Amino acid sequence: MAASLLKINQLHVNVEEKEILHGVDLEINKGETHVLMGPNGAGKSTLGYALMGNPRYEVTDGAIYFNGKEITQETPAERAKEGIFLSFQNPIEVPGITLGNFIRTALEQRTGKRIRLWEFKKELKKAMEVLQMDESYAERDLNVGFSGGEKKKAEILQLLMLRPSLAILDETDSGLDVDAVRTVSRGVEEYQKDKKGALLIITHSTRILEALKVDQTHVLADGRMVASGDSSLVDEINENGFEKYTEQ
Repeated sequence: MAASLLKINQLHVNVEEKEILHGVDLEINKGETHVLMGPNGAGKSTLGYALMGNPRYEVTDGAIYFNGKEITQETPAERAKEGIFLSFQNPIEVPGITLGNFIRTALEQRTGKRIRLWEFKKELKKAMEVLQMDESYAERDLNVGFSGGEKKKAEILQLLMLRPSLAILDETDSGLDVDAVRTVSRGVEEYQKDKKGALLIITHSTRILEALKVDQTHVLADGRMVASGDSSLVDEINENGFEKYTEQ
């Protein structure tokens, strides 16, 4: 029997005193890949930010459990340390800290151990090769001057290095050309290989899913989970769109 990793019970979330999520339920087991789809404004990104503990997204009712422990009131830092990772639609620029130092610091905070520099560089090089990233990017300030595609690659590089228990990818393929989507997808596929980490992929496009094994697909509309199924649900949405779900 699969072990539950994330469980959301009747989650209600407000943003600036307006309720965006109206009682969302979701359960993800260890090693599974779930896809969350829905029209613009459905509340998909709100769910991702709420799971990460962003204080702008206020949980007014319901509960979030991670590895059997309630984390509804935990800070983003606490959730990150426990193994939750969120990639952003628009990663921010952080002048003064290099991509390499950022990842190394995050790893040390996650594990509570100092990491030898040569061991870190060895693992970083391997991960960068998967993403076809030049090693010089490790010495550049985090996302500063990066193109959209380079920022997304940097996010997936963090995913491969941190190896979180749950990775939430929010519109990771947004704005990427075909080649960049393939590269990012290759990185996500590499993360899937160890079968320990779970994925929640939030998207309205399906290009990034083409090479990935999907266990469950969910449709969010108007802040409510209106449908769930296997990977065939992705094909059905590609063919017919979200109209029948928004009508519900």
